[in-house]
Amino acid sequence: MISHTFDFLLKPIFLHGFSASVHIVLLLFSLISWLVIRDEEAGGEGSKDRFRQRKVSWYKQTLACCFVVSAFNIVWGLLSYFYWYTNEWSDDKLVTLSDYVIKTLAWGATGVVLHCHFSNHCKRKRFPFLLRIGWVFYFSNSCYSLVVDIIFLKKYVPFPIQYLASGVFSVITGLFLCFVAFSSRREVEDALLEEPLWNGDSSVSNVSESSEKKGGDTITPYANAGIFGLLTFSWMAPLITVGNKKTLELEDVPQLDSSLSVIGAFPKFRNRLQAVDSEGTGVTTLKLVKALFLSAWKDILLTGLFTFMNSVALYVGPYLINTFVQYLNGQREFKNEGYHLVTAFFVAKLVECISLTWFIFKSQQVGLRWRAVLTAMIYNKGLTLSFQSKQSKTSGEIINIMSVDADRIGDFIWYMHLPWKIALQVALALLVLYKNLGAATFAAFVTTILVMLVNIPLGKVEENFQEKLMESKDKRMKATSEILRNMRILKLQGTKVSLDRIASLLRLDDLQPDVMEKLPIGSSDIAIEIIDGNFSWDLSSPTPTLKDLNLKVFHGMRVAVCGTVGSGKSSLLSCILGELPKISGTLKLCGTKAYVPQSPWIQSGKIEENILFGKEMERGMYERVLEACSLNKDLEILSYGDQTVIGERGINLSGGQKQRIQIARALYQDADVYLFDDPFSAVDAHTGSHLFKEVLLGLLTSKTVIYVTHQLEFLTAADLILVMKNGRITQAGKYNDILDSGSDFMELVGAHEKALSALDTVEAGSVSEKCVSEADGAGGSVIREMLKDGNESNKSGKVDDVGPKRQLVEEEEREKGNVRFSVYWKYITTAYGGALVPFILLAQILFQVFQIGSDYWMALASPVSAGAEHPTGNLTLILVYLALAIASAFTVFAISILVRIAGYKTATLLFEKMHLCIFRAPMSFFDSTPSGRILSRASTDQSAVDLNIPDQVADVAFSIMQLLGIIAVMSQAAWPIFIIFIPVVATCIWYQQYYISAARELQRLIGVRKAPIIQNFSETISGATTIRGFDQESSFQQKNMILMDAYSRSRFHSSSAKLWLCFRLDMLACLTFAFSLFFLISIPVGVIDPGIAGLAVTYGLSLNSLQPVLIWQICGMADKIISVERILQYSSIPSEPALVVETNCPDRSWPFRGEVHIHDLQVRYAPHMPLVLRGLTCTFSGGLKTGIVGRTGSGKTTLIQTLFRIVEPAAGRIIIDGVNISSIGLHDLRLRLSIIPQDPTMFEGTVRSNLDPLEEYLDEQIWEALDKCQLGDEVRKKEGKLDSPVGENGENWSMGQRQLVCLGRVLLKKSKILVLDEATASVDTVTDNLIQTTLKDHFSDCTVITIAHRITSVLDSDMVLLLSQGVIEEYDSPASLLENKFSSFAQLVAEYTARS
Repeated sequence: MISHTFDFLLKPIFLHGFSASVHIVLLLFSLISWLVIRDEEAGGEGSKDRFRQRKVSWYKQTLACCFVVSAFNIVWGLLSYFYWYTNEWSDDKLVTLSDYVIKTLAWGATGVVLHCHFSNHCKRKRFPFLLRIGWVFYFSNSCYSLVVDIIFLKKYVPFPIQYLASGVFSVITGLFLCFVAFSSRREVEDALLEEPLWNGDSSVSNVSESSEKKGGDTITPYANAGIFGLLTFSWMAPLITVGNKKTLELEDVPQLDSSLSVIGAFPKFRNRLQAVDSEGTGVTTLKLVKALFLSAWKDILLTGLFTFMNSVALYVGPYLINTFVQYLNGQREFKNEGYHLVTAFFVAKLVECISLTWFIFKSQQVGLRWRAVLTAMIYNKGLTLSFQSKQSKTSGEIINIMSVDADRIGDFIWYMHLPWKIALQVALALLVLYKNLGAATFAAFVTTILVMLVNIPLGKVEENFQEKLMESKDKRMKATSEILRNMRILKLQGTKVSLDRIASLLRLDDLQPDVMEKLPIGSSDIAIEIIDGNFSWDLSSPTPTLKDLNLKVFHGMRVAVCGTVGSGKSSLLSCILGELPKISGTLKLCGTKAYVPQSPWIQSGKIEENILFGKEMERGMYERVLEACSLNKDLEILSYGDQTVIGERGINLSGGQKQRIQIARALYQDADVYLFDDPFSAVDAHTGSHLFKEVLLGLLTSKTVIYVTHQLEFLTAADLILVMKNGRITQAGKYNDILDSGSDFMELVGAHEKALSALDTVEAGSVSEKCVSEADGAGGSVIREMLKDGNESNKSGKVDDVGPKRQLVEEEEREKGNVRFSVYWKYITTAYGGALVPFILLAQILFQVFQIGSDYWMALASPVSAGAEHPTGNLTLILVYLALAIASAFTVFAISILVRIAGYKTATLLFEKMHLCIFRAPMSFFDSTPSGRILSRASTDQSAVDLNIPDQVADVAFSIMQLLGIIAVMSQAAWPIFIIFIPVVATCIWYQQYYISAARELQRLIGVRKAPIIQNFSETISGATTIRGFDQESSFQQKNMILMDAYSRSRFHSSSAKLWLCFRLDMLACLTFAFSLFFLISIPVGVIDPGIAGLAVTYGLSLNSLQPVLIWQICGMADKIISVERILQYSSIPSEPALVVETNCPDRSWPFRGEVHIHDLQVRYAPHMPLVLRGLTCTFSGGLKTGIVGRTGSGKTTLIQTLFRIVEPAAGRIIIDGVNISSIGLHDLRLRLSIIPQDPTMFEGTVRSNLDPLEEYLDEQIWEALDKCQLGDEVRKKEGKLDSPVGENGENWSMGQRQLVCLGRVLLKKSKILVLDEATASVDTVTDNLIQTTLKDHFSDCTVITIAHRITSVLDSDMVLLLSQGVIEEYDSPASLLENKFSSFAQLVAEYTARS
């Protein structure tokens, strides 16, 4: 009896009546809240603060939810109204409709109140209390109604299914609103997560502010847009208008607000990831996914809601189409039914379009944040990777992960909802089928399941191919990166994937955090202390790199480190820096540190920026540093002084200039402890003495300095000398104390004294006689006469006038205006001359014909209603339809195959053409082009050509044909639609043209802003040790974030511009569709076949989405084709001269004597730059040894590069054995010469592949070469012998060992002319003496040209050439030059002797 008493609680009339009552209360609450807001506004205005920027995301989401609920109730009310119209009205139905009306008003009013609440008072941190109470009632009522609906669904079959759908929707939105209502505490926590980066380090905000001033002072209007602006994307209109009037620059693009900026998003994501990995076991794919989800779960749920709305709205049309066809057939159930149907179609389409647009918008926001935070995470990881980790992941692989994989994860949000979306859409489709076909639906369901199951193994196959594709991309990027880094050497020598990959990178080991104990300055008298230290680059190796170290260095001490090649000197500095993994012992460092590496690391940018290295300019200190590093004269020569932009890796500077700039960088930091790794090897004797005096004995006299050196003359000034051998400190003490205490130091000193003894044995007669007898009659007097004539015009030393000044490295050039038709034409005709294009188009036309034919067949051959006569038999109906369906399937297969073939071939040819052009580009191109620009094209742009553009071009063609097919079908049923269709299409085209100017330049900005990110990342990885050595990690992380935001803001506004266009095209398409429907319901019954009319409506449903999709695809293709444009830019680079000149090939035995004649040689690095060599005339006699000396920057290396035609002469000529080298091919020249370059280079691979890359020599020959270059014993110690691994850039070998490997290469090659460019600068004197002996023995009949700062290396030369500011100052035998005590060479020797 009690149960019957409460039965009314389960009746729909009570549920909807109670719901209406709840919403009346909510409406009342909204009114009261609005009145309160009005009163507060009268009392005063709230001030704006940072909270609004952070809170606005919740406000927008909640506001959108309110209006979505209101719109949902409108749609549901209209559907219920026309569904019940013909039936008798009951109390239940009237109450239900009243409930929908009240809900619509209540939620609309709530949205208005929220808009007023937050738009006028930015300090409000919570939603109105009364509204929050109302939301709780709404959620409770929704849950109660859903439970009752489910009970009714089980008990009563005729229960309307829309009740259940409405209940589910209400519960979801109610749950969301309840969370928002009581999430204030969580919001405060999220705000605190942002605090460290915003307030903890003022430099971050300063950097951010400076970035804003550089690139647009305004925050994106999206941050403050109203509801109408958000809905219509009108906040994008100002930027699109500007882009329509002028070419957009980065300064025109507004800044991102904090919710989208990586500066605001990254700290939160990092903390989420740390919380997920609280146990500290390392980042896994699952943890990474969880952290990404938690960082954006609100937006993910919102995109899910939009996906649900879109899917439901998408099936309203198919659900009503049969009713519409019956209406056209005359079966009209109630008055004005046609207008109700048209309204339902139109409203459903509006909801579909708006929900899809906002799904895309919110998805691209999530993707943008994910892409940015993952890039920042990968960048930060690159800064902390251990040495061993770097061996397993090369810089090319890491760059690929950052540029390609992070992008793919950014796109993952688009597919996140796909599993349940597909299930929902299949369920809705089956529901529509069941409504029309009944039990036959189950056959369709079984078929659908079978098709899905068949696709599972195909998905596995695709995943495997995807993994192989990413591996191939890694190899491509690794090879390209290494080639670009060593291009000069190559020319001289003449030769789910994504998440797993990111997680595997993040799991790699970092530097040991506890390897070093850092102490604040003043806390100890000891600057550096090592107790019982054992360290190893490879912790799995049984032999430590450094063994049994015990060292104590007090503040203010100068400590020198010496030893033979590979003894552990550089490793000792790495140990003190905290770079070398610790096995055991204690390492302490007190104070700040600065580090000067042996191989200079110079950033792209101005010289001033390289010296300041992030510190503020203090002019007095700056000038003292320039003076101490002898940089003032260099800056006077440079066109822009210290504002000169340095090329990548300091490519437009000499070796000595790069070394002095990085010394200046260290000095300007004013650190407590200085670590110098052989800083004087790259400079001449005079400059080296000046640096030692002014730097180590001057500015750093009160600092703690540890310096590695091979020049023993700098040891006497040290307070402590450490002698190293085999990773141990074998001797320690002052110079005189250790001189007699052991053999290791004595061996070094003995070799040094032996080298100096050459100064006493140089006799003028013996050398001069050899010169006269072997120079083919060109005696010393003749040579001096040639010098006099050749250099007469350049005595003044004036720099030639080359017109307007230009920087060597300038802003990246980008195309402007429309993408030329030739770019599209070049793309589609690259593969097989475009022969496949007609076949692809034919296959697409056939597919469209078969599709329309099958639809027409079903419309004509099927009965319109249940009682109508069947025009054909069932078997005929099925067979014809099956034949057309199979034909369609084959055409789809043909399209896919042909597009894949054409796309693959095109991508391959474009990459090969670009690669070839880059390989064949002159060095001037690489001098002025940062590798980031090339890598950006080889990664991001090439990835678009590989994977995206083929489908996009094919999709555009297919959509055009589909659109024409729809127009044809609709025009047959309702031709007057052309009355509105033509102006609508014209309006669409106008919108597209108005939009495309801004969109195109935004897309180009995306490409241009991507290159600096890659460039900065590449430089950071190569200079990570230096960056850490200066404790500058945070400033570089900030710089990366600024570059990321510059890229992200271009990308965000580019995507938003597309949505601005898409929304407008959607609205026009909806109006076109509505007009077509109104026309169809207005014509009399019988005028048009109902089946054809239904087909037209079905196609009209597609037209609504296809028309804007086509414009979207065209715009997307125009955006992506810019990748082809950028690749084609680098496929038309001016090339070097021919590799082989068939009509002028030198004889096989050339050069047979090795005589080099230089006449009036003038060289400049670029047409707009001054001459570096200014009229050189001299002869290097065949079979003689010529030494080239001169101050740093005098043109020594430039002369050698001209000899190899790395740089082409501006005037003059070089003749080798009667052959003008400019008249023959580059390969014929370079393969006949050998060089040991200034920057010793090894490539990733093995010892064998580095010595014999073309596999031309036997193992015995390779071992012989290794023994001659003093590396044989070292290689025999290694487990792999000749197959021992060589890391990227040879980083697992010391600098000296790399130079010895380069020597081994030339010993194998045995050319007639050998060039040594500072070949022994990084080796000790003992090894240098052995190398000189080896060269003398094996190249006695060859022409040897030696550039050296170590005077002893050129003293035994037959001739010495002294350069000064690009002209020959002296050229004679060493003895003759030394006879004149006032000669420049004699002064160089005197300086070297004095300091020795």
